[in-house]
Amino acid sequence: MAKLAHTRNTLGENARLVSVSLLNAALADLMDLTNAVRMAHWTVRGPHFAALHAKFEEFYDQLGAAVDDTAERIVQLGGTPGGTTQAVGAATRLAPYPADLRDGMAHVAALAERYAALAGTTRDAIDAAAEAGDADTADLFTGTSRMLDKALWMLEAHLD
Repeated sequence: MAKLAHTRNTLGENARLVSVSLLNAALADLMDLTNAVRMAHWTVRGPHFAALHAKFEEFYDQLGAAVDDTAERIVQLGGTPGGTTQAVGAATRLAPYPADLRDGMAHVAALAERYAALAGTTRDAIDAAAEAGDADTADLFTGTSRMLDKALWMLEAHLD
């Protein structure tokens, strides 16, 4: 694990190391999901085009804010965000997004699977950050979890 940069943050080094690791894992997944949602936004077709195109744009804007908050928290703790395209590709825990999807409901189903997966690892990260003694990172993950769960609910509503 990389050495942490000097900071006057009074959180213990072990808690910061744990949190930076959790945050970098989440960052890769959030950036990967953002790109999947953008792909859906760009390529969606079918009778629900207008609604889904707009909803996907809303989703990637939300994810963009979560990416920024996550990367900034890493730096606050003395870490370095692993946010390059190469780092994200190597670190993401999400299944690859099918580049050949066009049908709106196929995009919805593919995104729902990825939102659900990321929501699960985010809930695990809440607990791990809290256990490490980093309530602020746990709180950041809690906010991300709420955003992911709401988007998942909206996606699943299209699938019923």
